[in-house]
Amino acid sequence: MTAGPHAQIMEQVKKVAAGEGLNIQIIEFSDYVQPNAALAAGDLDANSYQHKPYLDAQVKDRGYPFAVAFNTVNFPIGLYSKKIKKLADLKEGARFGIPNDPTNGGRVLLLLQAQGLIKLKDGAGLKATPLDVVSNPRKLKFIELDAAQLPRSLDDLDASAINTNFAISAGLNPKTDAIAMEAADSPYVNIMVVRQADLDKPWVAQLRKAYQNDTIAKFINEQFKGSVLAGW
Repeated sequence: MTAGPHAQIMEQVKKVAAGEGLNIQIIEFSDYVQPNAALAAGDLDANSYQHKPYLDAQVKDRGYPFAVAFNTVNFPIGLYSKKIKKLADLKEGARFGIPNDPTNGGRVLLLLQAQGLIKLKDGAGLKATPLDVVSNPRKLKFIELDAAQLPRSLDDLDASAINTNFAISAGLNPKTDAIAMEAADSPYVNIMVVRQADLDKPWVAQLRKAYQNDTIAKFINEQFKGSVLAGW
């Protein structure tokens, strides 16, 4: 899993699971590519860091034999800036950081469209790219970066979209620091992923029971105060 909330939540899940006889070893990654490669290679039994649109793209591109075990949490993506207090203050030609992976990049463009800053061509959907922008009145310049690098881009860019797990790891508070947030009912709920061959094994059901319970839901609510939402 990626560092930050995913790892923090899994530490709590590990405690619950231990009481049920399931031993969990947590391995943290700093990007979005390695966890799926490690799962495919057999170095991991499960990973918890991605949403379904990202998984679908990875399976299509790389042929991973993966399955969704269960929903975990939802991280509404936020827009951040050290230079402006609200999106209306973005100047013409502003440099805007977005994730360079197709699904999260498209997610941000949909958010910018919802905020009235751009318009995407019809049918662009969840995989929209800057090439699908058909109206950009402020002539925003999209700077595509690895999602984990976006918090550090705030010093150089006018604004950036940052996934909540990386925002929290960088000391940002999505509830108070974001100048705009994605709606909580987005299609980007995160998931626990396993190899297809393991989906029906007893430990997967044990892991689900250890994750999707009131103890973990309470921890999420108290620890993240609405910036991370239980996805079940």
